[in-house]
Amino acid sequence: MSPRAAPRPRCDRCNLPSHLCLCAEIPQVRTRTRFVLLQHALEIRKKSNTGRVAALALENSALLTHGLPGDALDSSLLSAPGTWLLYPDGPPMPAEVPPPKQLVVLDGSWSQARRMSQRLPVLRALPRLVLPPPPPGMLKLREPTHPSGMSTLDAIAQAVALLEGEDVAAPLARLAALRVQRIADCGSLN
Repeated sequence: MSPRAAPRPRCDRCNLPSHLCLCAEIPQVRTRTRFVLLQHALEIRKKSNTGRVAALALENSALLTHGLPGDALDSSLLSAPGTWLLYPDGPPMPAEVPPPKQLVVLDGSWSQARRMSQRLPVLRALPRLVLPPPPPGMLKLREPTHPSGMSTLDAIAQAVALLEGEDVAAPLARLAALRVQRIADCGSLN
């Protein structure tokens, strides 16, 4: 049995291996909509996690963690007036309804996101923003487990485009594509 190679050092900010670090490429995107990323505890140290990168790029955002032992989530942050949930299932946003002031984004695998939406009563009560299907040709690292599945960063870029326009969303979409391309060029996240 051969010895296992030591993992490469990771960037403390973007959490990618140091040779793939995106920090110099992270734009500062100003949005009217506040984004609250609710990250599943198991996503915190994953190199594949894009919620952390999205939070770094969005000036008007907060990153919360759900599921840490002994750490209760302050759900009052999720129930401010005008708060919606970004979720792949549900009815589309009616045209006559004002857009959300705050958008909760679940950051985790599809099964983690589904469990968070079921276990947190405050999330079940929120109106849902449902995105159109991912555009053809969107770069991705792997096939999603849900037909509307995409990375958290891609989903936020699409939500920003829908709510605030393509120009505001373009830096986020470029960052998501750059991340996938950089990882693909290297061959892995190791």
